[in-house]
Amino acid sequence: MTHHSTPHLRILHAVRLLGFAAAPAIARHAGADDRDTAHTLADAERRGWVQHVAFADLDGWSLTDDGKTENERQLAAERAVADPAGAVAAVHRDFLPLNARLVEAVTDWQIAPTADDRLAVNDHTDPARDAGVLRELAALGTALRPLNARLTEVLSRFDGYAGRFDSALRRAGAGQTDWVDKTHVDSCHRVWFQLHEDLVATLGIDRRAETGPG
Repeated sequence: MTHHSTPHLRILHAVRLLGFAAAPAIARHAGADDRDTAHTLADAERRGWVQHVAFADLDGWSLTDDGKTENERQLAAERAVADPAGAVAAVHRDFLPLNARLVEAVTDWQIAPTADDRLAVNDHTDPARDAGVLRELAALGTALRPLNARLTEVLSRFDGYAGRFDSALRRAGAGQTDWVDKTHVDSCHRVWFQLHEDLVATLGIDRRAETGPG
C-alpha cells in the first residue's frame, strides 16, 4: 500500500524541488491548500528552514541549509517506514541510464555543432534534427511511466511526473519549443530535473557524486 506523506513534509519538500517559488506554486506542487501552506511556511521560517524574498519583481520562498538538512531528515524517516525493501533505490538505479540519455537529448536540442563552432546554438531550422530529439524524448517518456508507477506504489507524492512529462512533450511536438528545456514552464527537462532531485533527496544521495546529472 502506498504511503501518503504528511502535508508538512510535502510543503517543505516542494520548496526544495522548486528551488524558489511563491506560496501558491508551492501549494500546487505539494497538493496542499493555500492556508496550510502559508501556516507551514511561516512556521518553517521561524525555525530557520526557509527564507522569503520580496524585492522588486521577486517574491518567493527558498530552502536554507538548515532546511535542507531537516528535509532530508524527514525524508529518511519516511523512507524507513514506507520503503523497507528499497524500492526507491531500485528505481533510481534503473533511472540513471535514462537520465544520461535525457542529458544527451537536451544537449542536442540546445546545441547544433558546425564546422566552425562545436558549441553553436541550435536555431531549430533543421526539422529532421529536432524531430530526432523529440522521438528520443518520447521514448524516454515511455520508459519513465513504469518507473513512476513503481515509485507511486511506495510513496504517493511521486505520482504525476510521467503525466507532466508527457504533457510537456505534447506541447513541444506541437511546435512550442520552450516546452523541451526551458525553466519558466513545466518543460520536459524541468520535470525530469525535479524527479531526479526528488530521487536523490529521498535517498540521501549527493547528486554531485553522480555522473551526468539531469
